Amino acid sequence: MNSTYLNRRLFLQVNTASAAALSLGFLWPQASMASNPTEVNAWIEINTDESVVIRYARTEMGQGSRTSAPMLIAEELEVDWKKVRVVDVPAHENLRRKRAYGDMASVGSRTIRMSQEYLRKAGAAARIMLIEAAAQRWNVAPGECKAVLGQVIHSASGKKLSYGQLAADAAKLTPPKDIPLKDPKTWTIAGKPLPRVDITDIVTGKIRYGVDVQLPGMLHAAIAQSPVFGGKAKSVDSSKVDSRRGIVKVINLGEFVAVVADNWWRAKEALRDVSIDWDNGKNGAVNSASLMQYYRDGLTQSEPAVARNDGNTLAALTSAKVIEADYYTPYLAHATMEPMVCTALMNGDKLDIWASTQNPESTLTAAASTADVAQENIRVFAMQMGGGLGRKSPQDFTRQAVAIAMQLPGKPVKLMWSREEDMQHDLYRPASLVRVRAGVDDSGKPQALHIRVSAPSIFSQLLRMPLQNGVDQQAVACFNDHPYAIPHTLVDFAMRSTHVPVGFWRTVGHSQNPFVRECFLDELAHAAKQDPLAYRLALLPDNEKANRDKGILQAVAKAADWGKPLPSGVHRGIASVDGYGSWTACVCEVSVNARGEVKIHRIVIGIDPGYAVNPDNIQAQLQGSVVHGLTAIFWGEITVKDGRVEQSNFHDHRMMRMNEMPKVETVIAPSGGFWGGVGEPAQAPLAPALGNALFAATGKRIRSLPLKNHGLTLSKA
Repeated sequence: MNSTYLNRRLFLQVNTASAAALSLGFLWPQASMASNPTEVNAWIEINTDESVVIRYARTEMGQGSRTSAPMLIAEELEVDWKKVRVVDVPAHENLRRKRAYGDMASVGSRTIRMSQEYLRKAGAAARIMLIEAAAQRWNVAPGECKAVLGQVIHSASGKKLSYGQLAADAAKLTPPKDIPLKDPKTWTIAGKPLPRVDITDIVTGKIRYGVDVQLPGMLHAAIAQSPVFGGKAKSVDSSKVDSRRGIVKVINLGEFVAVVADNWWRAKEALRDVSIDWDNGKNGAVNSASLMQYYRDGLTQSEPAVARNDGNTLAALTSAKVIEADYYTPYLAHATMEPMVCTALMNGDKLDIWASTQNPESTLTAAASTADVAQENIRVFAMQMGGGLGRKSPQDFTRQAVAIAMQLPGKPVKLMWSREEDMQHDLYRPASLVRVRAGVDDSGKPQALHIRVSAPSIFSQLLRMPLQNGVDQQAVACFNDHPYAIPHTLVDFAMRSTHVPVGFWRTVGHSQNPFVRECFLDELAHAAKQDPLAYRLALLPDNEKANRDKGILQAVAKAADWGKPLPSGVHRGIASVDGYGSWTACVCEVSVNARGEVKIHRIVIGIDPGYAVNPDNIQAQLQGSVVHGLTAIFWGEITVKDGRVEQSNFHDHRMMRMNEMPKVETVIAPSGGFWGGVGEPAQAPLAPALGNALFAATGKRIRSLPLKNHGLTLSKA
């Protein structure tokens, strides 16, 4: 898409038009007047005006895959990208078509890496069918024809037919079984830095987020949940608010109490004056100190679950010089800019849902089970999300919205959590206490490594899934699959379940464990008096996986001028991590003054995702990862007192500010041969690289986060 200049008149025209309707798709000017569409396959419609509709079946929360996924289809289809428009597929349509669009969840950096093959095949199959339709018209062999920018050309005669002229005939053909795909070296759309398709809609206010849903006669709900997790409302006295203007109903559903009103502010304010007697259960005395002791006990737990066991680690440690350290990372809230929000409309046995959800299919399933209606009677419209970060995949807020709407049939009800409710009833990233012991030889090279993880289990606690061999794979991520050549490695796991609810926070185990692994590796390098980069490279064996680690490490180190002198007082740290199918590395340059103000002079962060579908989007993901990561590293922490979360809003759960943003340089180094993720792994190497840089600057090893607890803060850039 070419860059677009919007003058004031056009801005007002677009903004006024968008206010009149709820937009679930994103139109480009060239395709906005499309007519007589023909569906060539489930993913593609071609119109007589030569515009092309490409369907997008995941969800968008700012990660940009609404652009990159259609790029793969368009690449194989051989169309003019300027004539493409992207529309979203609702979950009920996927259900109706027997999941023709596959998995719809935007989680785990899976959108490109897990769907790239069938997306490309959808485009390639349509191209083959269009060529065959043209060949039949000309009575020639398909091999004599080629597709170029929305046209089929007969090579010998030069005859041309446009896709718009051929689409109806192509749609009647049997789809090919053998679908060869392009060599990425020949890509003309994919692999190029293209602007996101929704940029214009964002800056003109056309996009509608979950909080923006407006429906005729809509009511609004605010809720209060037990301040102590797991508590229930014993009794509710709403006499002070029942007769207030705009108040429609006060509902006690046990696990939460809702006030429904004609606007959200009235509902939220009235909720303050509803007297709720909570039964807090047995967890009212739990606090951060007791939780920490529980994790410490896990470090000495007998017979923990074993995640990896190479050689004879415990025996090897008895005959070596042992270096040992404990690392701690805290509970973290998602704190998405848009809190939990869902609108539900119950009409008899029909149910409509508008939700900011990362998993529309789960939204549909949760709504069906809550309302006890057939899934075929439910429509789910996944709205643009104002951030997700893993929080909007679980469906607690959907179930709540549906339960409230069931009390008010025929009325659309928008449930929105307050910021306080959102902060204090999150599904938090688990806290984790890790003990690491290494046995090193005379040269400082580790011969044995024992890692004990004491932490809650997301899979057991949130998903209620049985753990294979008792191990939560996210809790031990990047430990059990570390790439280093250490003959004896033992990784074990002590599950520590608490009453604090846990969930998938962006990068999940790779958001915390790389801090442990790569900072401890830096400790070993320092003890051996070796350069941290050279130490890592020497530990990486000669195999495919480790060579990718070497490749991105060396690429980022080169871009960061590793080894060259730095200005006085400025110091470097480095780290590398693989995860979600990609390889990443980071170098941070910092200085620290006497007041504990950390100035980050430079961050060089890089990724090898195998193939880079949209480099511009990857760069944005890397930069965004730095913003999100630094916020957590410096200030992110959820603490518990009297069984409840102490933090309640951004005054005590600090966010990074614009004037604190450091310079970020990105290295995108796709080496080919595999498909990796971007949104999650991009954040993984940041914390350890910064931690190692801080050690180089201060001589003090930091083994717990956030940095505020060590008297450090981020200075203005």
